[in-house]
Amino acid sequence: MLSAFLLSLGQLGDRKIIAVFLKSFALTVLLIALLGAGLWYAGQRGIEALGWNPDLGALVGTVALLIAFGLGWLLFRAVAVAVMGVFADDVVIAVERKHYPQALAGAHDVSIARGIGLGLRSAGRAILINLALVPVYIMLLVTGVGTALLFFLVNGWLLGNDFGQMVAARHMDDATPLFSMGRDWRKTGAVDRFALGVAGTALFMVPILNLFAPIIGAAMATHLFHKGRTA
Repeated sequence: MLSAFLLSLGQLGDRKIIAVFLKSFALTVLLIALLGAGLWYAGQRGIEALGWNPDLGALVGTVALLIAFGLGWLLFRAVAVAVMGVFADDVVIAVERKHYPQALAGAHDVSIARGIGLGLRSAGRAILINLALVPVYIMLLVTGVGTALLFFLVNGWLLGNDFGQMVAARHMDDATPLFSMGRDWRKTGAVDRFALGVAGTALFMVPILNLFAPIIGAAMATHLFHKGRTA
């Protein structure tokens, strides 16, 4: 696990990975900005429809932008991993080209449609499961640490599987259903999969580092996937 992390950090300077970072970061920011613009527009139209004082427009617009900022922060993990699903293939190729050339020779590119499918499935699952657990998160606040612990356990499990499926998609037939993509990934071992997910979740909680979390996670998953296959 530690070696996978160090190898992934060491490859952050790779031109292909830098390109993925710039593309995924730009798209993530664009999606969050569109959310803010949509909420601002909806607020303005709402004032007009209700016949309220137009002077309230600025206040409502500001509130809408603040809500968008808050939602963007809360949903950043889901949005970033969903976007990463589209570009993950480039990260996996870069790692395989440098460390696993034999595996690269037998792999195939993941189509844009399949990458989007993986990303949307990941984002939807993360949002739905965490929303379903909100009452439990609230009840555990009285414990002081229960909410954070459950959050890390749940999202570590989710994120570990998300990253693994991004890698596994390159090494199985396009006809393979999305839900069964993790079969080869599970060969890495439950402890490593969970540790990867927890490490990725922790990175998402740290400002600045959270920008690199999807790429580091995808690169680490590539190392763990291939080590699991050869074990």
